[in-house]
Amino acid sequence: MTETAETAETADVSVPFVAGQGGYASYRIPAVVVTAAGTLLAFCEGRVDSASDHGHIEIVLRRSTDGGRTWGPLTAAATNGPHLAGNPAPVVLDTGRVLLVYVRATATATEDAILRGQVKPADGRRIWVRYSDDDGVTWSSSTEITDQVKRPEWRWYATTPGHAIQLSTGRVVVAANHTIPPTGTDVGNEAKYNSGHCLLSDDKGETWSLGYVDENPDGYVNCNETTAAELPDGRVYFNTRNDSPSPGNRADAHSADGGTTLTKPFRPQAGLIAPVCEASVLQLRDPDLLLYSGPGDPAARALLTLRASTDAGTTWRPVHTVDGLPAAYSDLVRVDDDTVGLLYETGDFGPYETITFRRVPVTDLT
Repeated sequence: MTETAETAETADVSVPFVAGQGGYASYRIPAVVVTAAGTLLAFCEGRVDSASDHGHIEIVLRRSTDGGRTWGPLTAAATNGPHLAGNPAPVVLDTGRVLLVYVRATATATEDAILRGQVKPADGRRIWVRYSDDDGVTWSSSTEITDQVKRPEWRWYATTPGHAIQLSTGRVVVAANHTIPPTGTDVGNEAKYNSGHCLLSDDKGETWSLGYVDENPDGYVNCNETTAAELPDGRVYFNTRNDSPSPGNRADAHSADGGTTLTKPFRPQAGLIAPVCEASVLQLRDPDLLLYSGPGDPAARALLTLRASTDAGTTWRPVHTVDGLPAAYSDLVRVDDDTVGLLYETGDFGPYETITFRRVPVTDLT
């Protein structure tokens, strides 16, 4: 296996990222989109020195022009010198432009130190955006949007992970999460301070604003990594990792105004059995099917499973089990009329050995 091409295990499984290859010790946090020309763009974090969540991290990219069967060279889509550029949230606009919203931080800023308020704002998690007008071959310079979308008191901050969305109205919605300062004797790394929000742009990424903000330190649902899809009726469906001890590890909510507010706060989604882990959702229009991908083992990051809903996320049923191997983060994409793509972390003996791409026939999901 080389940096520029790999041998597919089957016609429908390929491996664009392998830990330890291409100059990176580890690859994490997959995100995938398909361009107007049909090119698949597979993003992830290339972690240079280790698998750690901090340090020298770059957003890397591989492109596929044959539906994910083979992949072009490994390139960097966003860097931050020797520091961190991560949490890729790509979205393909109706103009064909590919927006990439992401986070920067100083390499030495650990998550724990940020949660405890021990990192200066200038060194902490800050939000940037750039774009490509040639299907991800080249990228614009990056523009910082932190002051537009992050409140001064917020500590941790992360976009998605996974793809962002553009609504039928033209609005761009990027699901995100943050933490708020603690009260009493807490230090800030307690799960109850995990919170959710989204970023909105009504001018194709030129300017940004905050949408809903869900902060619930006295409740039992605490949002973390969140994914979104536009339903056929125009509502936005948000599905989130719940980091509170109960009542389950997934929660969801709907917005009737394009993400500006939530119809109701996030509530537990008991129909999705999962460990504490990121997941992805994707709305298919033909057929009308809301898909979810995530580990299906209730206690471990393993048994990656696709589930489907025909009632806007109220109830779910399993439709496709990938295999019984370790698996963690994932992202979904509609490759073409006949195929859904799944980009996911997996391995034989641990979930972070590779980021693999799998083509799943739509007929297997109905």
